[in-house]
Amino acid sequence: MKGTVGELGEFGLIRELTSRLTTTPAVRVGPGDDAAVVAAPDRRVVASTDILLEGRHFRRDWSTAYDVGRKAAAQNLADIAAMGAVPTALLLGLVVPAELPATWPSELMDGLRDECQVAGAAVVGGDVVRGDTITVAITALGDLRNHEPVTRAGAQPGDVVAVTGWLGWSAAGYAVLSRGFRSPRAFVEAHRRPEPPYHAGPAAAGLGATSMTDVSDGLIADLGHIAEASKVRIDVRSGDIDVPSQMNDIGQAVGVDPLQWVLTGGEDHAIVATFPPDVKLPARWKVIGEVLNPSALPQVTVDGAAWTNKGGWDHFGDIKS
Repeated sequence: MKGTVGELGEFGLIRELTSRLTTTPAVRVGPGDDAAVVAAPDRRVVASTDILLEGRHFRRDWSTAYDVGRKAAAQNLADIAAMGAVPTALLLGLVVPAELPATWPSELMDGLRDECQVAGAAVVGGDVVRGDTITVAITALGDLRNHEPVTRAGAQPGDVVAVTGWLGWSAAGYAVLSRGFRSPRAFVEAHRRPEPPYHAGPAAAGLGATSMTDVSDGLIADLGHIAEASKVRIDVRSGDIDVPSQMNDIGQAVGVDPLQWVLTGGEDHAIVATFPPDVKLPARWKVIGEVLNPSALPQVTVDGAAWTNKGGWDHFGDIKS
């Protein structure tokens, strides 16, 4: 598609974006009306929203529009899965400059659509507005399918802590990109397009998970949310966490202990949950710690001691990758 967003116009842009979409049986009324209608058989709707701002959450010299679409959808749909729900729909709010090439929002929509298909959801509507900075606002919806939501507040002393998905890959990819490199490609791609284990969330709910969250801010930070909500202490055993050999190689090259990325790097959107100790977990889950009674120590410890290195994500602080 040639030209800019301004030349295409608001309604031309909307037609172009909606023409690229697919649907699912849950979508009763899709884009094109005043609002979408999405089936909610459970009669409860799980909802999450997030915003990506150019220069803060993505860079166009690092990521294509398609990458940004995949990432924007993934980080919101992962929140739905981490509640034990099945993702059903996604809404897009898009702010773009008039001079932006019209191909950029089209490729963004392709990324959103394709990531939704991975999760079993669909883009059902949204809005576009002219502005100075590209901003992508996402609202994701999900269905509990007659199960109770798994919150952060249910962890009990004696529970095991288990994780499924990648840890530290996005942070390692960020470190590579920050130094002007584009390889190892697997880690760079993990930063550009995270791959949350969507099906593991509802499956964990079925296994009896007592608490759950996705790893968006960093493992220690997100376990901290569980520990605070549940009023417990969580101890992580670093020796039980897999650190790939290539991540060790990257760490040596840039002078960073890769365990720092694993414990504090965010945006992988792995799922971490607590389970009663007698639950038999599938092989995809790796037990990495345990839930303990609260103590004078920090709410999350590593190998029984406070983790003194900084890390994690704070939107009103600094990136600590």
